[in-house]
Amino acid sequence: MKIGIACGGTGGHIFPGLAVAEVLRQRGHTVVLWLAGKPGEDLALVGWVGTVVTVYARGVSSHAPQAMIATCFRLVRAVLQCRQSMRRYSPDVLLAMGSYASVGPVLAARWLHIPVVLHEANVIPGRAIRFLSRWAEAVAVGFEETRQHLAHRRLVVTGMPVRRSSDQSSVISDQKSKAGGQTTDDGLPTVATGAKAGRQATDAVPQSAIINHRPARNAAHSTADGAAIENRKSEIENWSALAPGIFTLLVMGGSRGAHRLNEIVSQAIIRLHREGNPIQVIHLAGRLDAESIRQVYQQAGMPAAAGVPHAVFEFLHEMPRAYRQASLAICRSGASTCAELSYYGVPALLVPYPFAIHQHQAANADALASAGAADICDEQILTVDWLVGYVANLMRDPARLANMRTAALRRVVNNPASALAELVEDVGTGRQTPDTGRRTEHGSNPNQKSAIRNQQLD
Repeated sequence: MKIGIACGGTGGHIFPGLAVAEVLRQRGHTVVLWLAGKPGEDLALVGWVGTVVTVYARGVSSHAPQAMIATCFRLVRAVLQCRQSMRRYSPDVLLAMGSYASVGPVLAARWLHIPVVLHEANVIPGRAIRFLSRWAEAVAVGFEETRQHLAHRRLVVTGMPVRRSSDQSSVISDQKSKAGGQTTDDGLPTVATGAKAGRQATDAVPQSAIINHRPARNAAHSTADGAAIENRKSEIENWSALAPGIFTLLVMGGSRGAHRLNEIVSQAIIRLHREGNPIQVIHLAGRLDAESIRQVYQQAGMPAAAGVPHAVFEFLHEMPRAYRQASLAICRSGASTCAELSYYGVPALLVPYPFAIHQHQAANADALASAGAADICDEQILTVDWLVGYVANLMRDPARLANMRTAALRRVVNNPASALAELVEDVGTGRQTPDTGRRTEHGSNPNQKSAIRNQQLD
């Protein structure tokens, strides 16, 4: 079967799309990716060998009349370009991972009578999914709570596919230890029940049978590839500064970084280091802040002592390695981040992006906090002094960290990528599949509020 996946935009759309694409290719299907031409997409595609169609797309930046006219013009152009490329590659079914980058491919697919599966990653659906769901054969969601915000005749809780690594065997071993020794064949801990077991990789086809084709690449793509190679070299060098067995903070501001979060967290880490706390940091600072944050950590202990042990990245491919080493994450609460925190069992302090449309990051964070897997601190009350006290208290409370880790793992739906791949196959072949991918949350209280949200500072 030929399958199209529209996953352009940010890493939160591309990485889950790639995870499903790999499962589908293992099952013998031909996969074509539709991207949006957004800067940074090439970095996320490192390692992907397959057909990529780029149809440039942009979201709605303003509701002014001139801006809306320009948006409509771009949309019509994107639909026509997508229709042309889909007639060339003839997918039997299209999976769209959401965002504005999905609109053109989905409308083109419906024009050509190609069935569509949507995936909504956040608790609260975005405008694109709300608009496009009327034409979708099925809508897959990452959170059970999404049922309260989106009605569809075939809404299936598949969970959120997460990015994989080449050394996934060590991930599986680590999860066995965290989850009491039991995992599924896909490496997920079997702490959630009632989830549909995905097909195994025994039906994988030989690599030589997979179509390995990408359109001709121009100089801009070659430059991006060169930057990606240099970034991977930098990743290898960065890891050497970290030691095993030390309390490790993982700081993430989303795919582009978050300047204020970078500043506050780095200053808090310096304070903790100077007060004698054994701490090190993995910090995804984004392209604009990476060098300055690196210098801050290097100079933190001067002249009396060494700086904070750190690995600072603009962009990180080996996220599984970061999650495995993390004792605590301080980060935004995008859907992919929340899914990966649960998958790897990482306790978290979530700082939702305050300007997100419909406050979808706050809703994602509430879902993890209600399960006991995370705390929440709204950005407007986040200060260096408060954060120093919060982290110091958790460093002295391993039992609470262990409870948060267990609660995170309990949120995992078995084989999210396989469950979503199976739904795509079912729609492509006209089969009906009941919703058996529902998450079971043991010991969670949906009415429980985060211990941190709305806390008054002294």
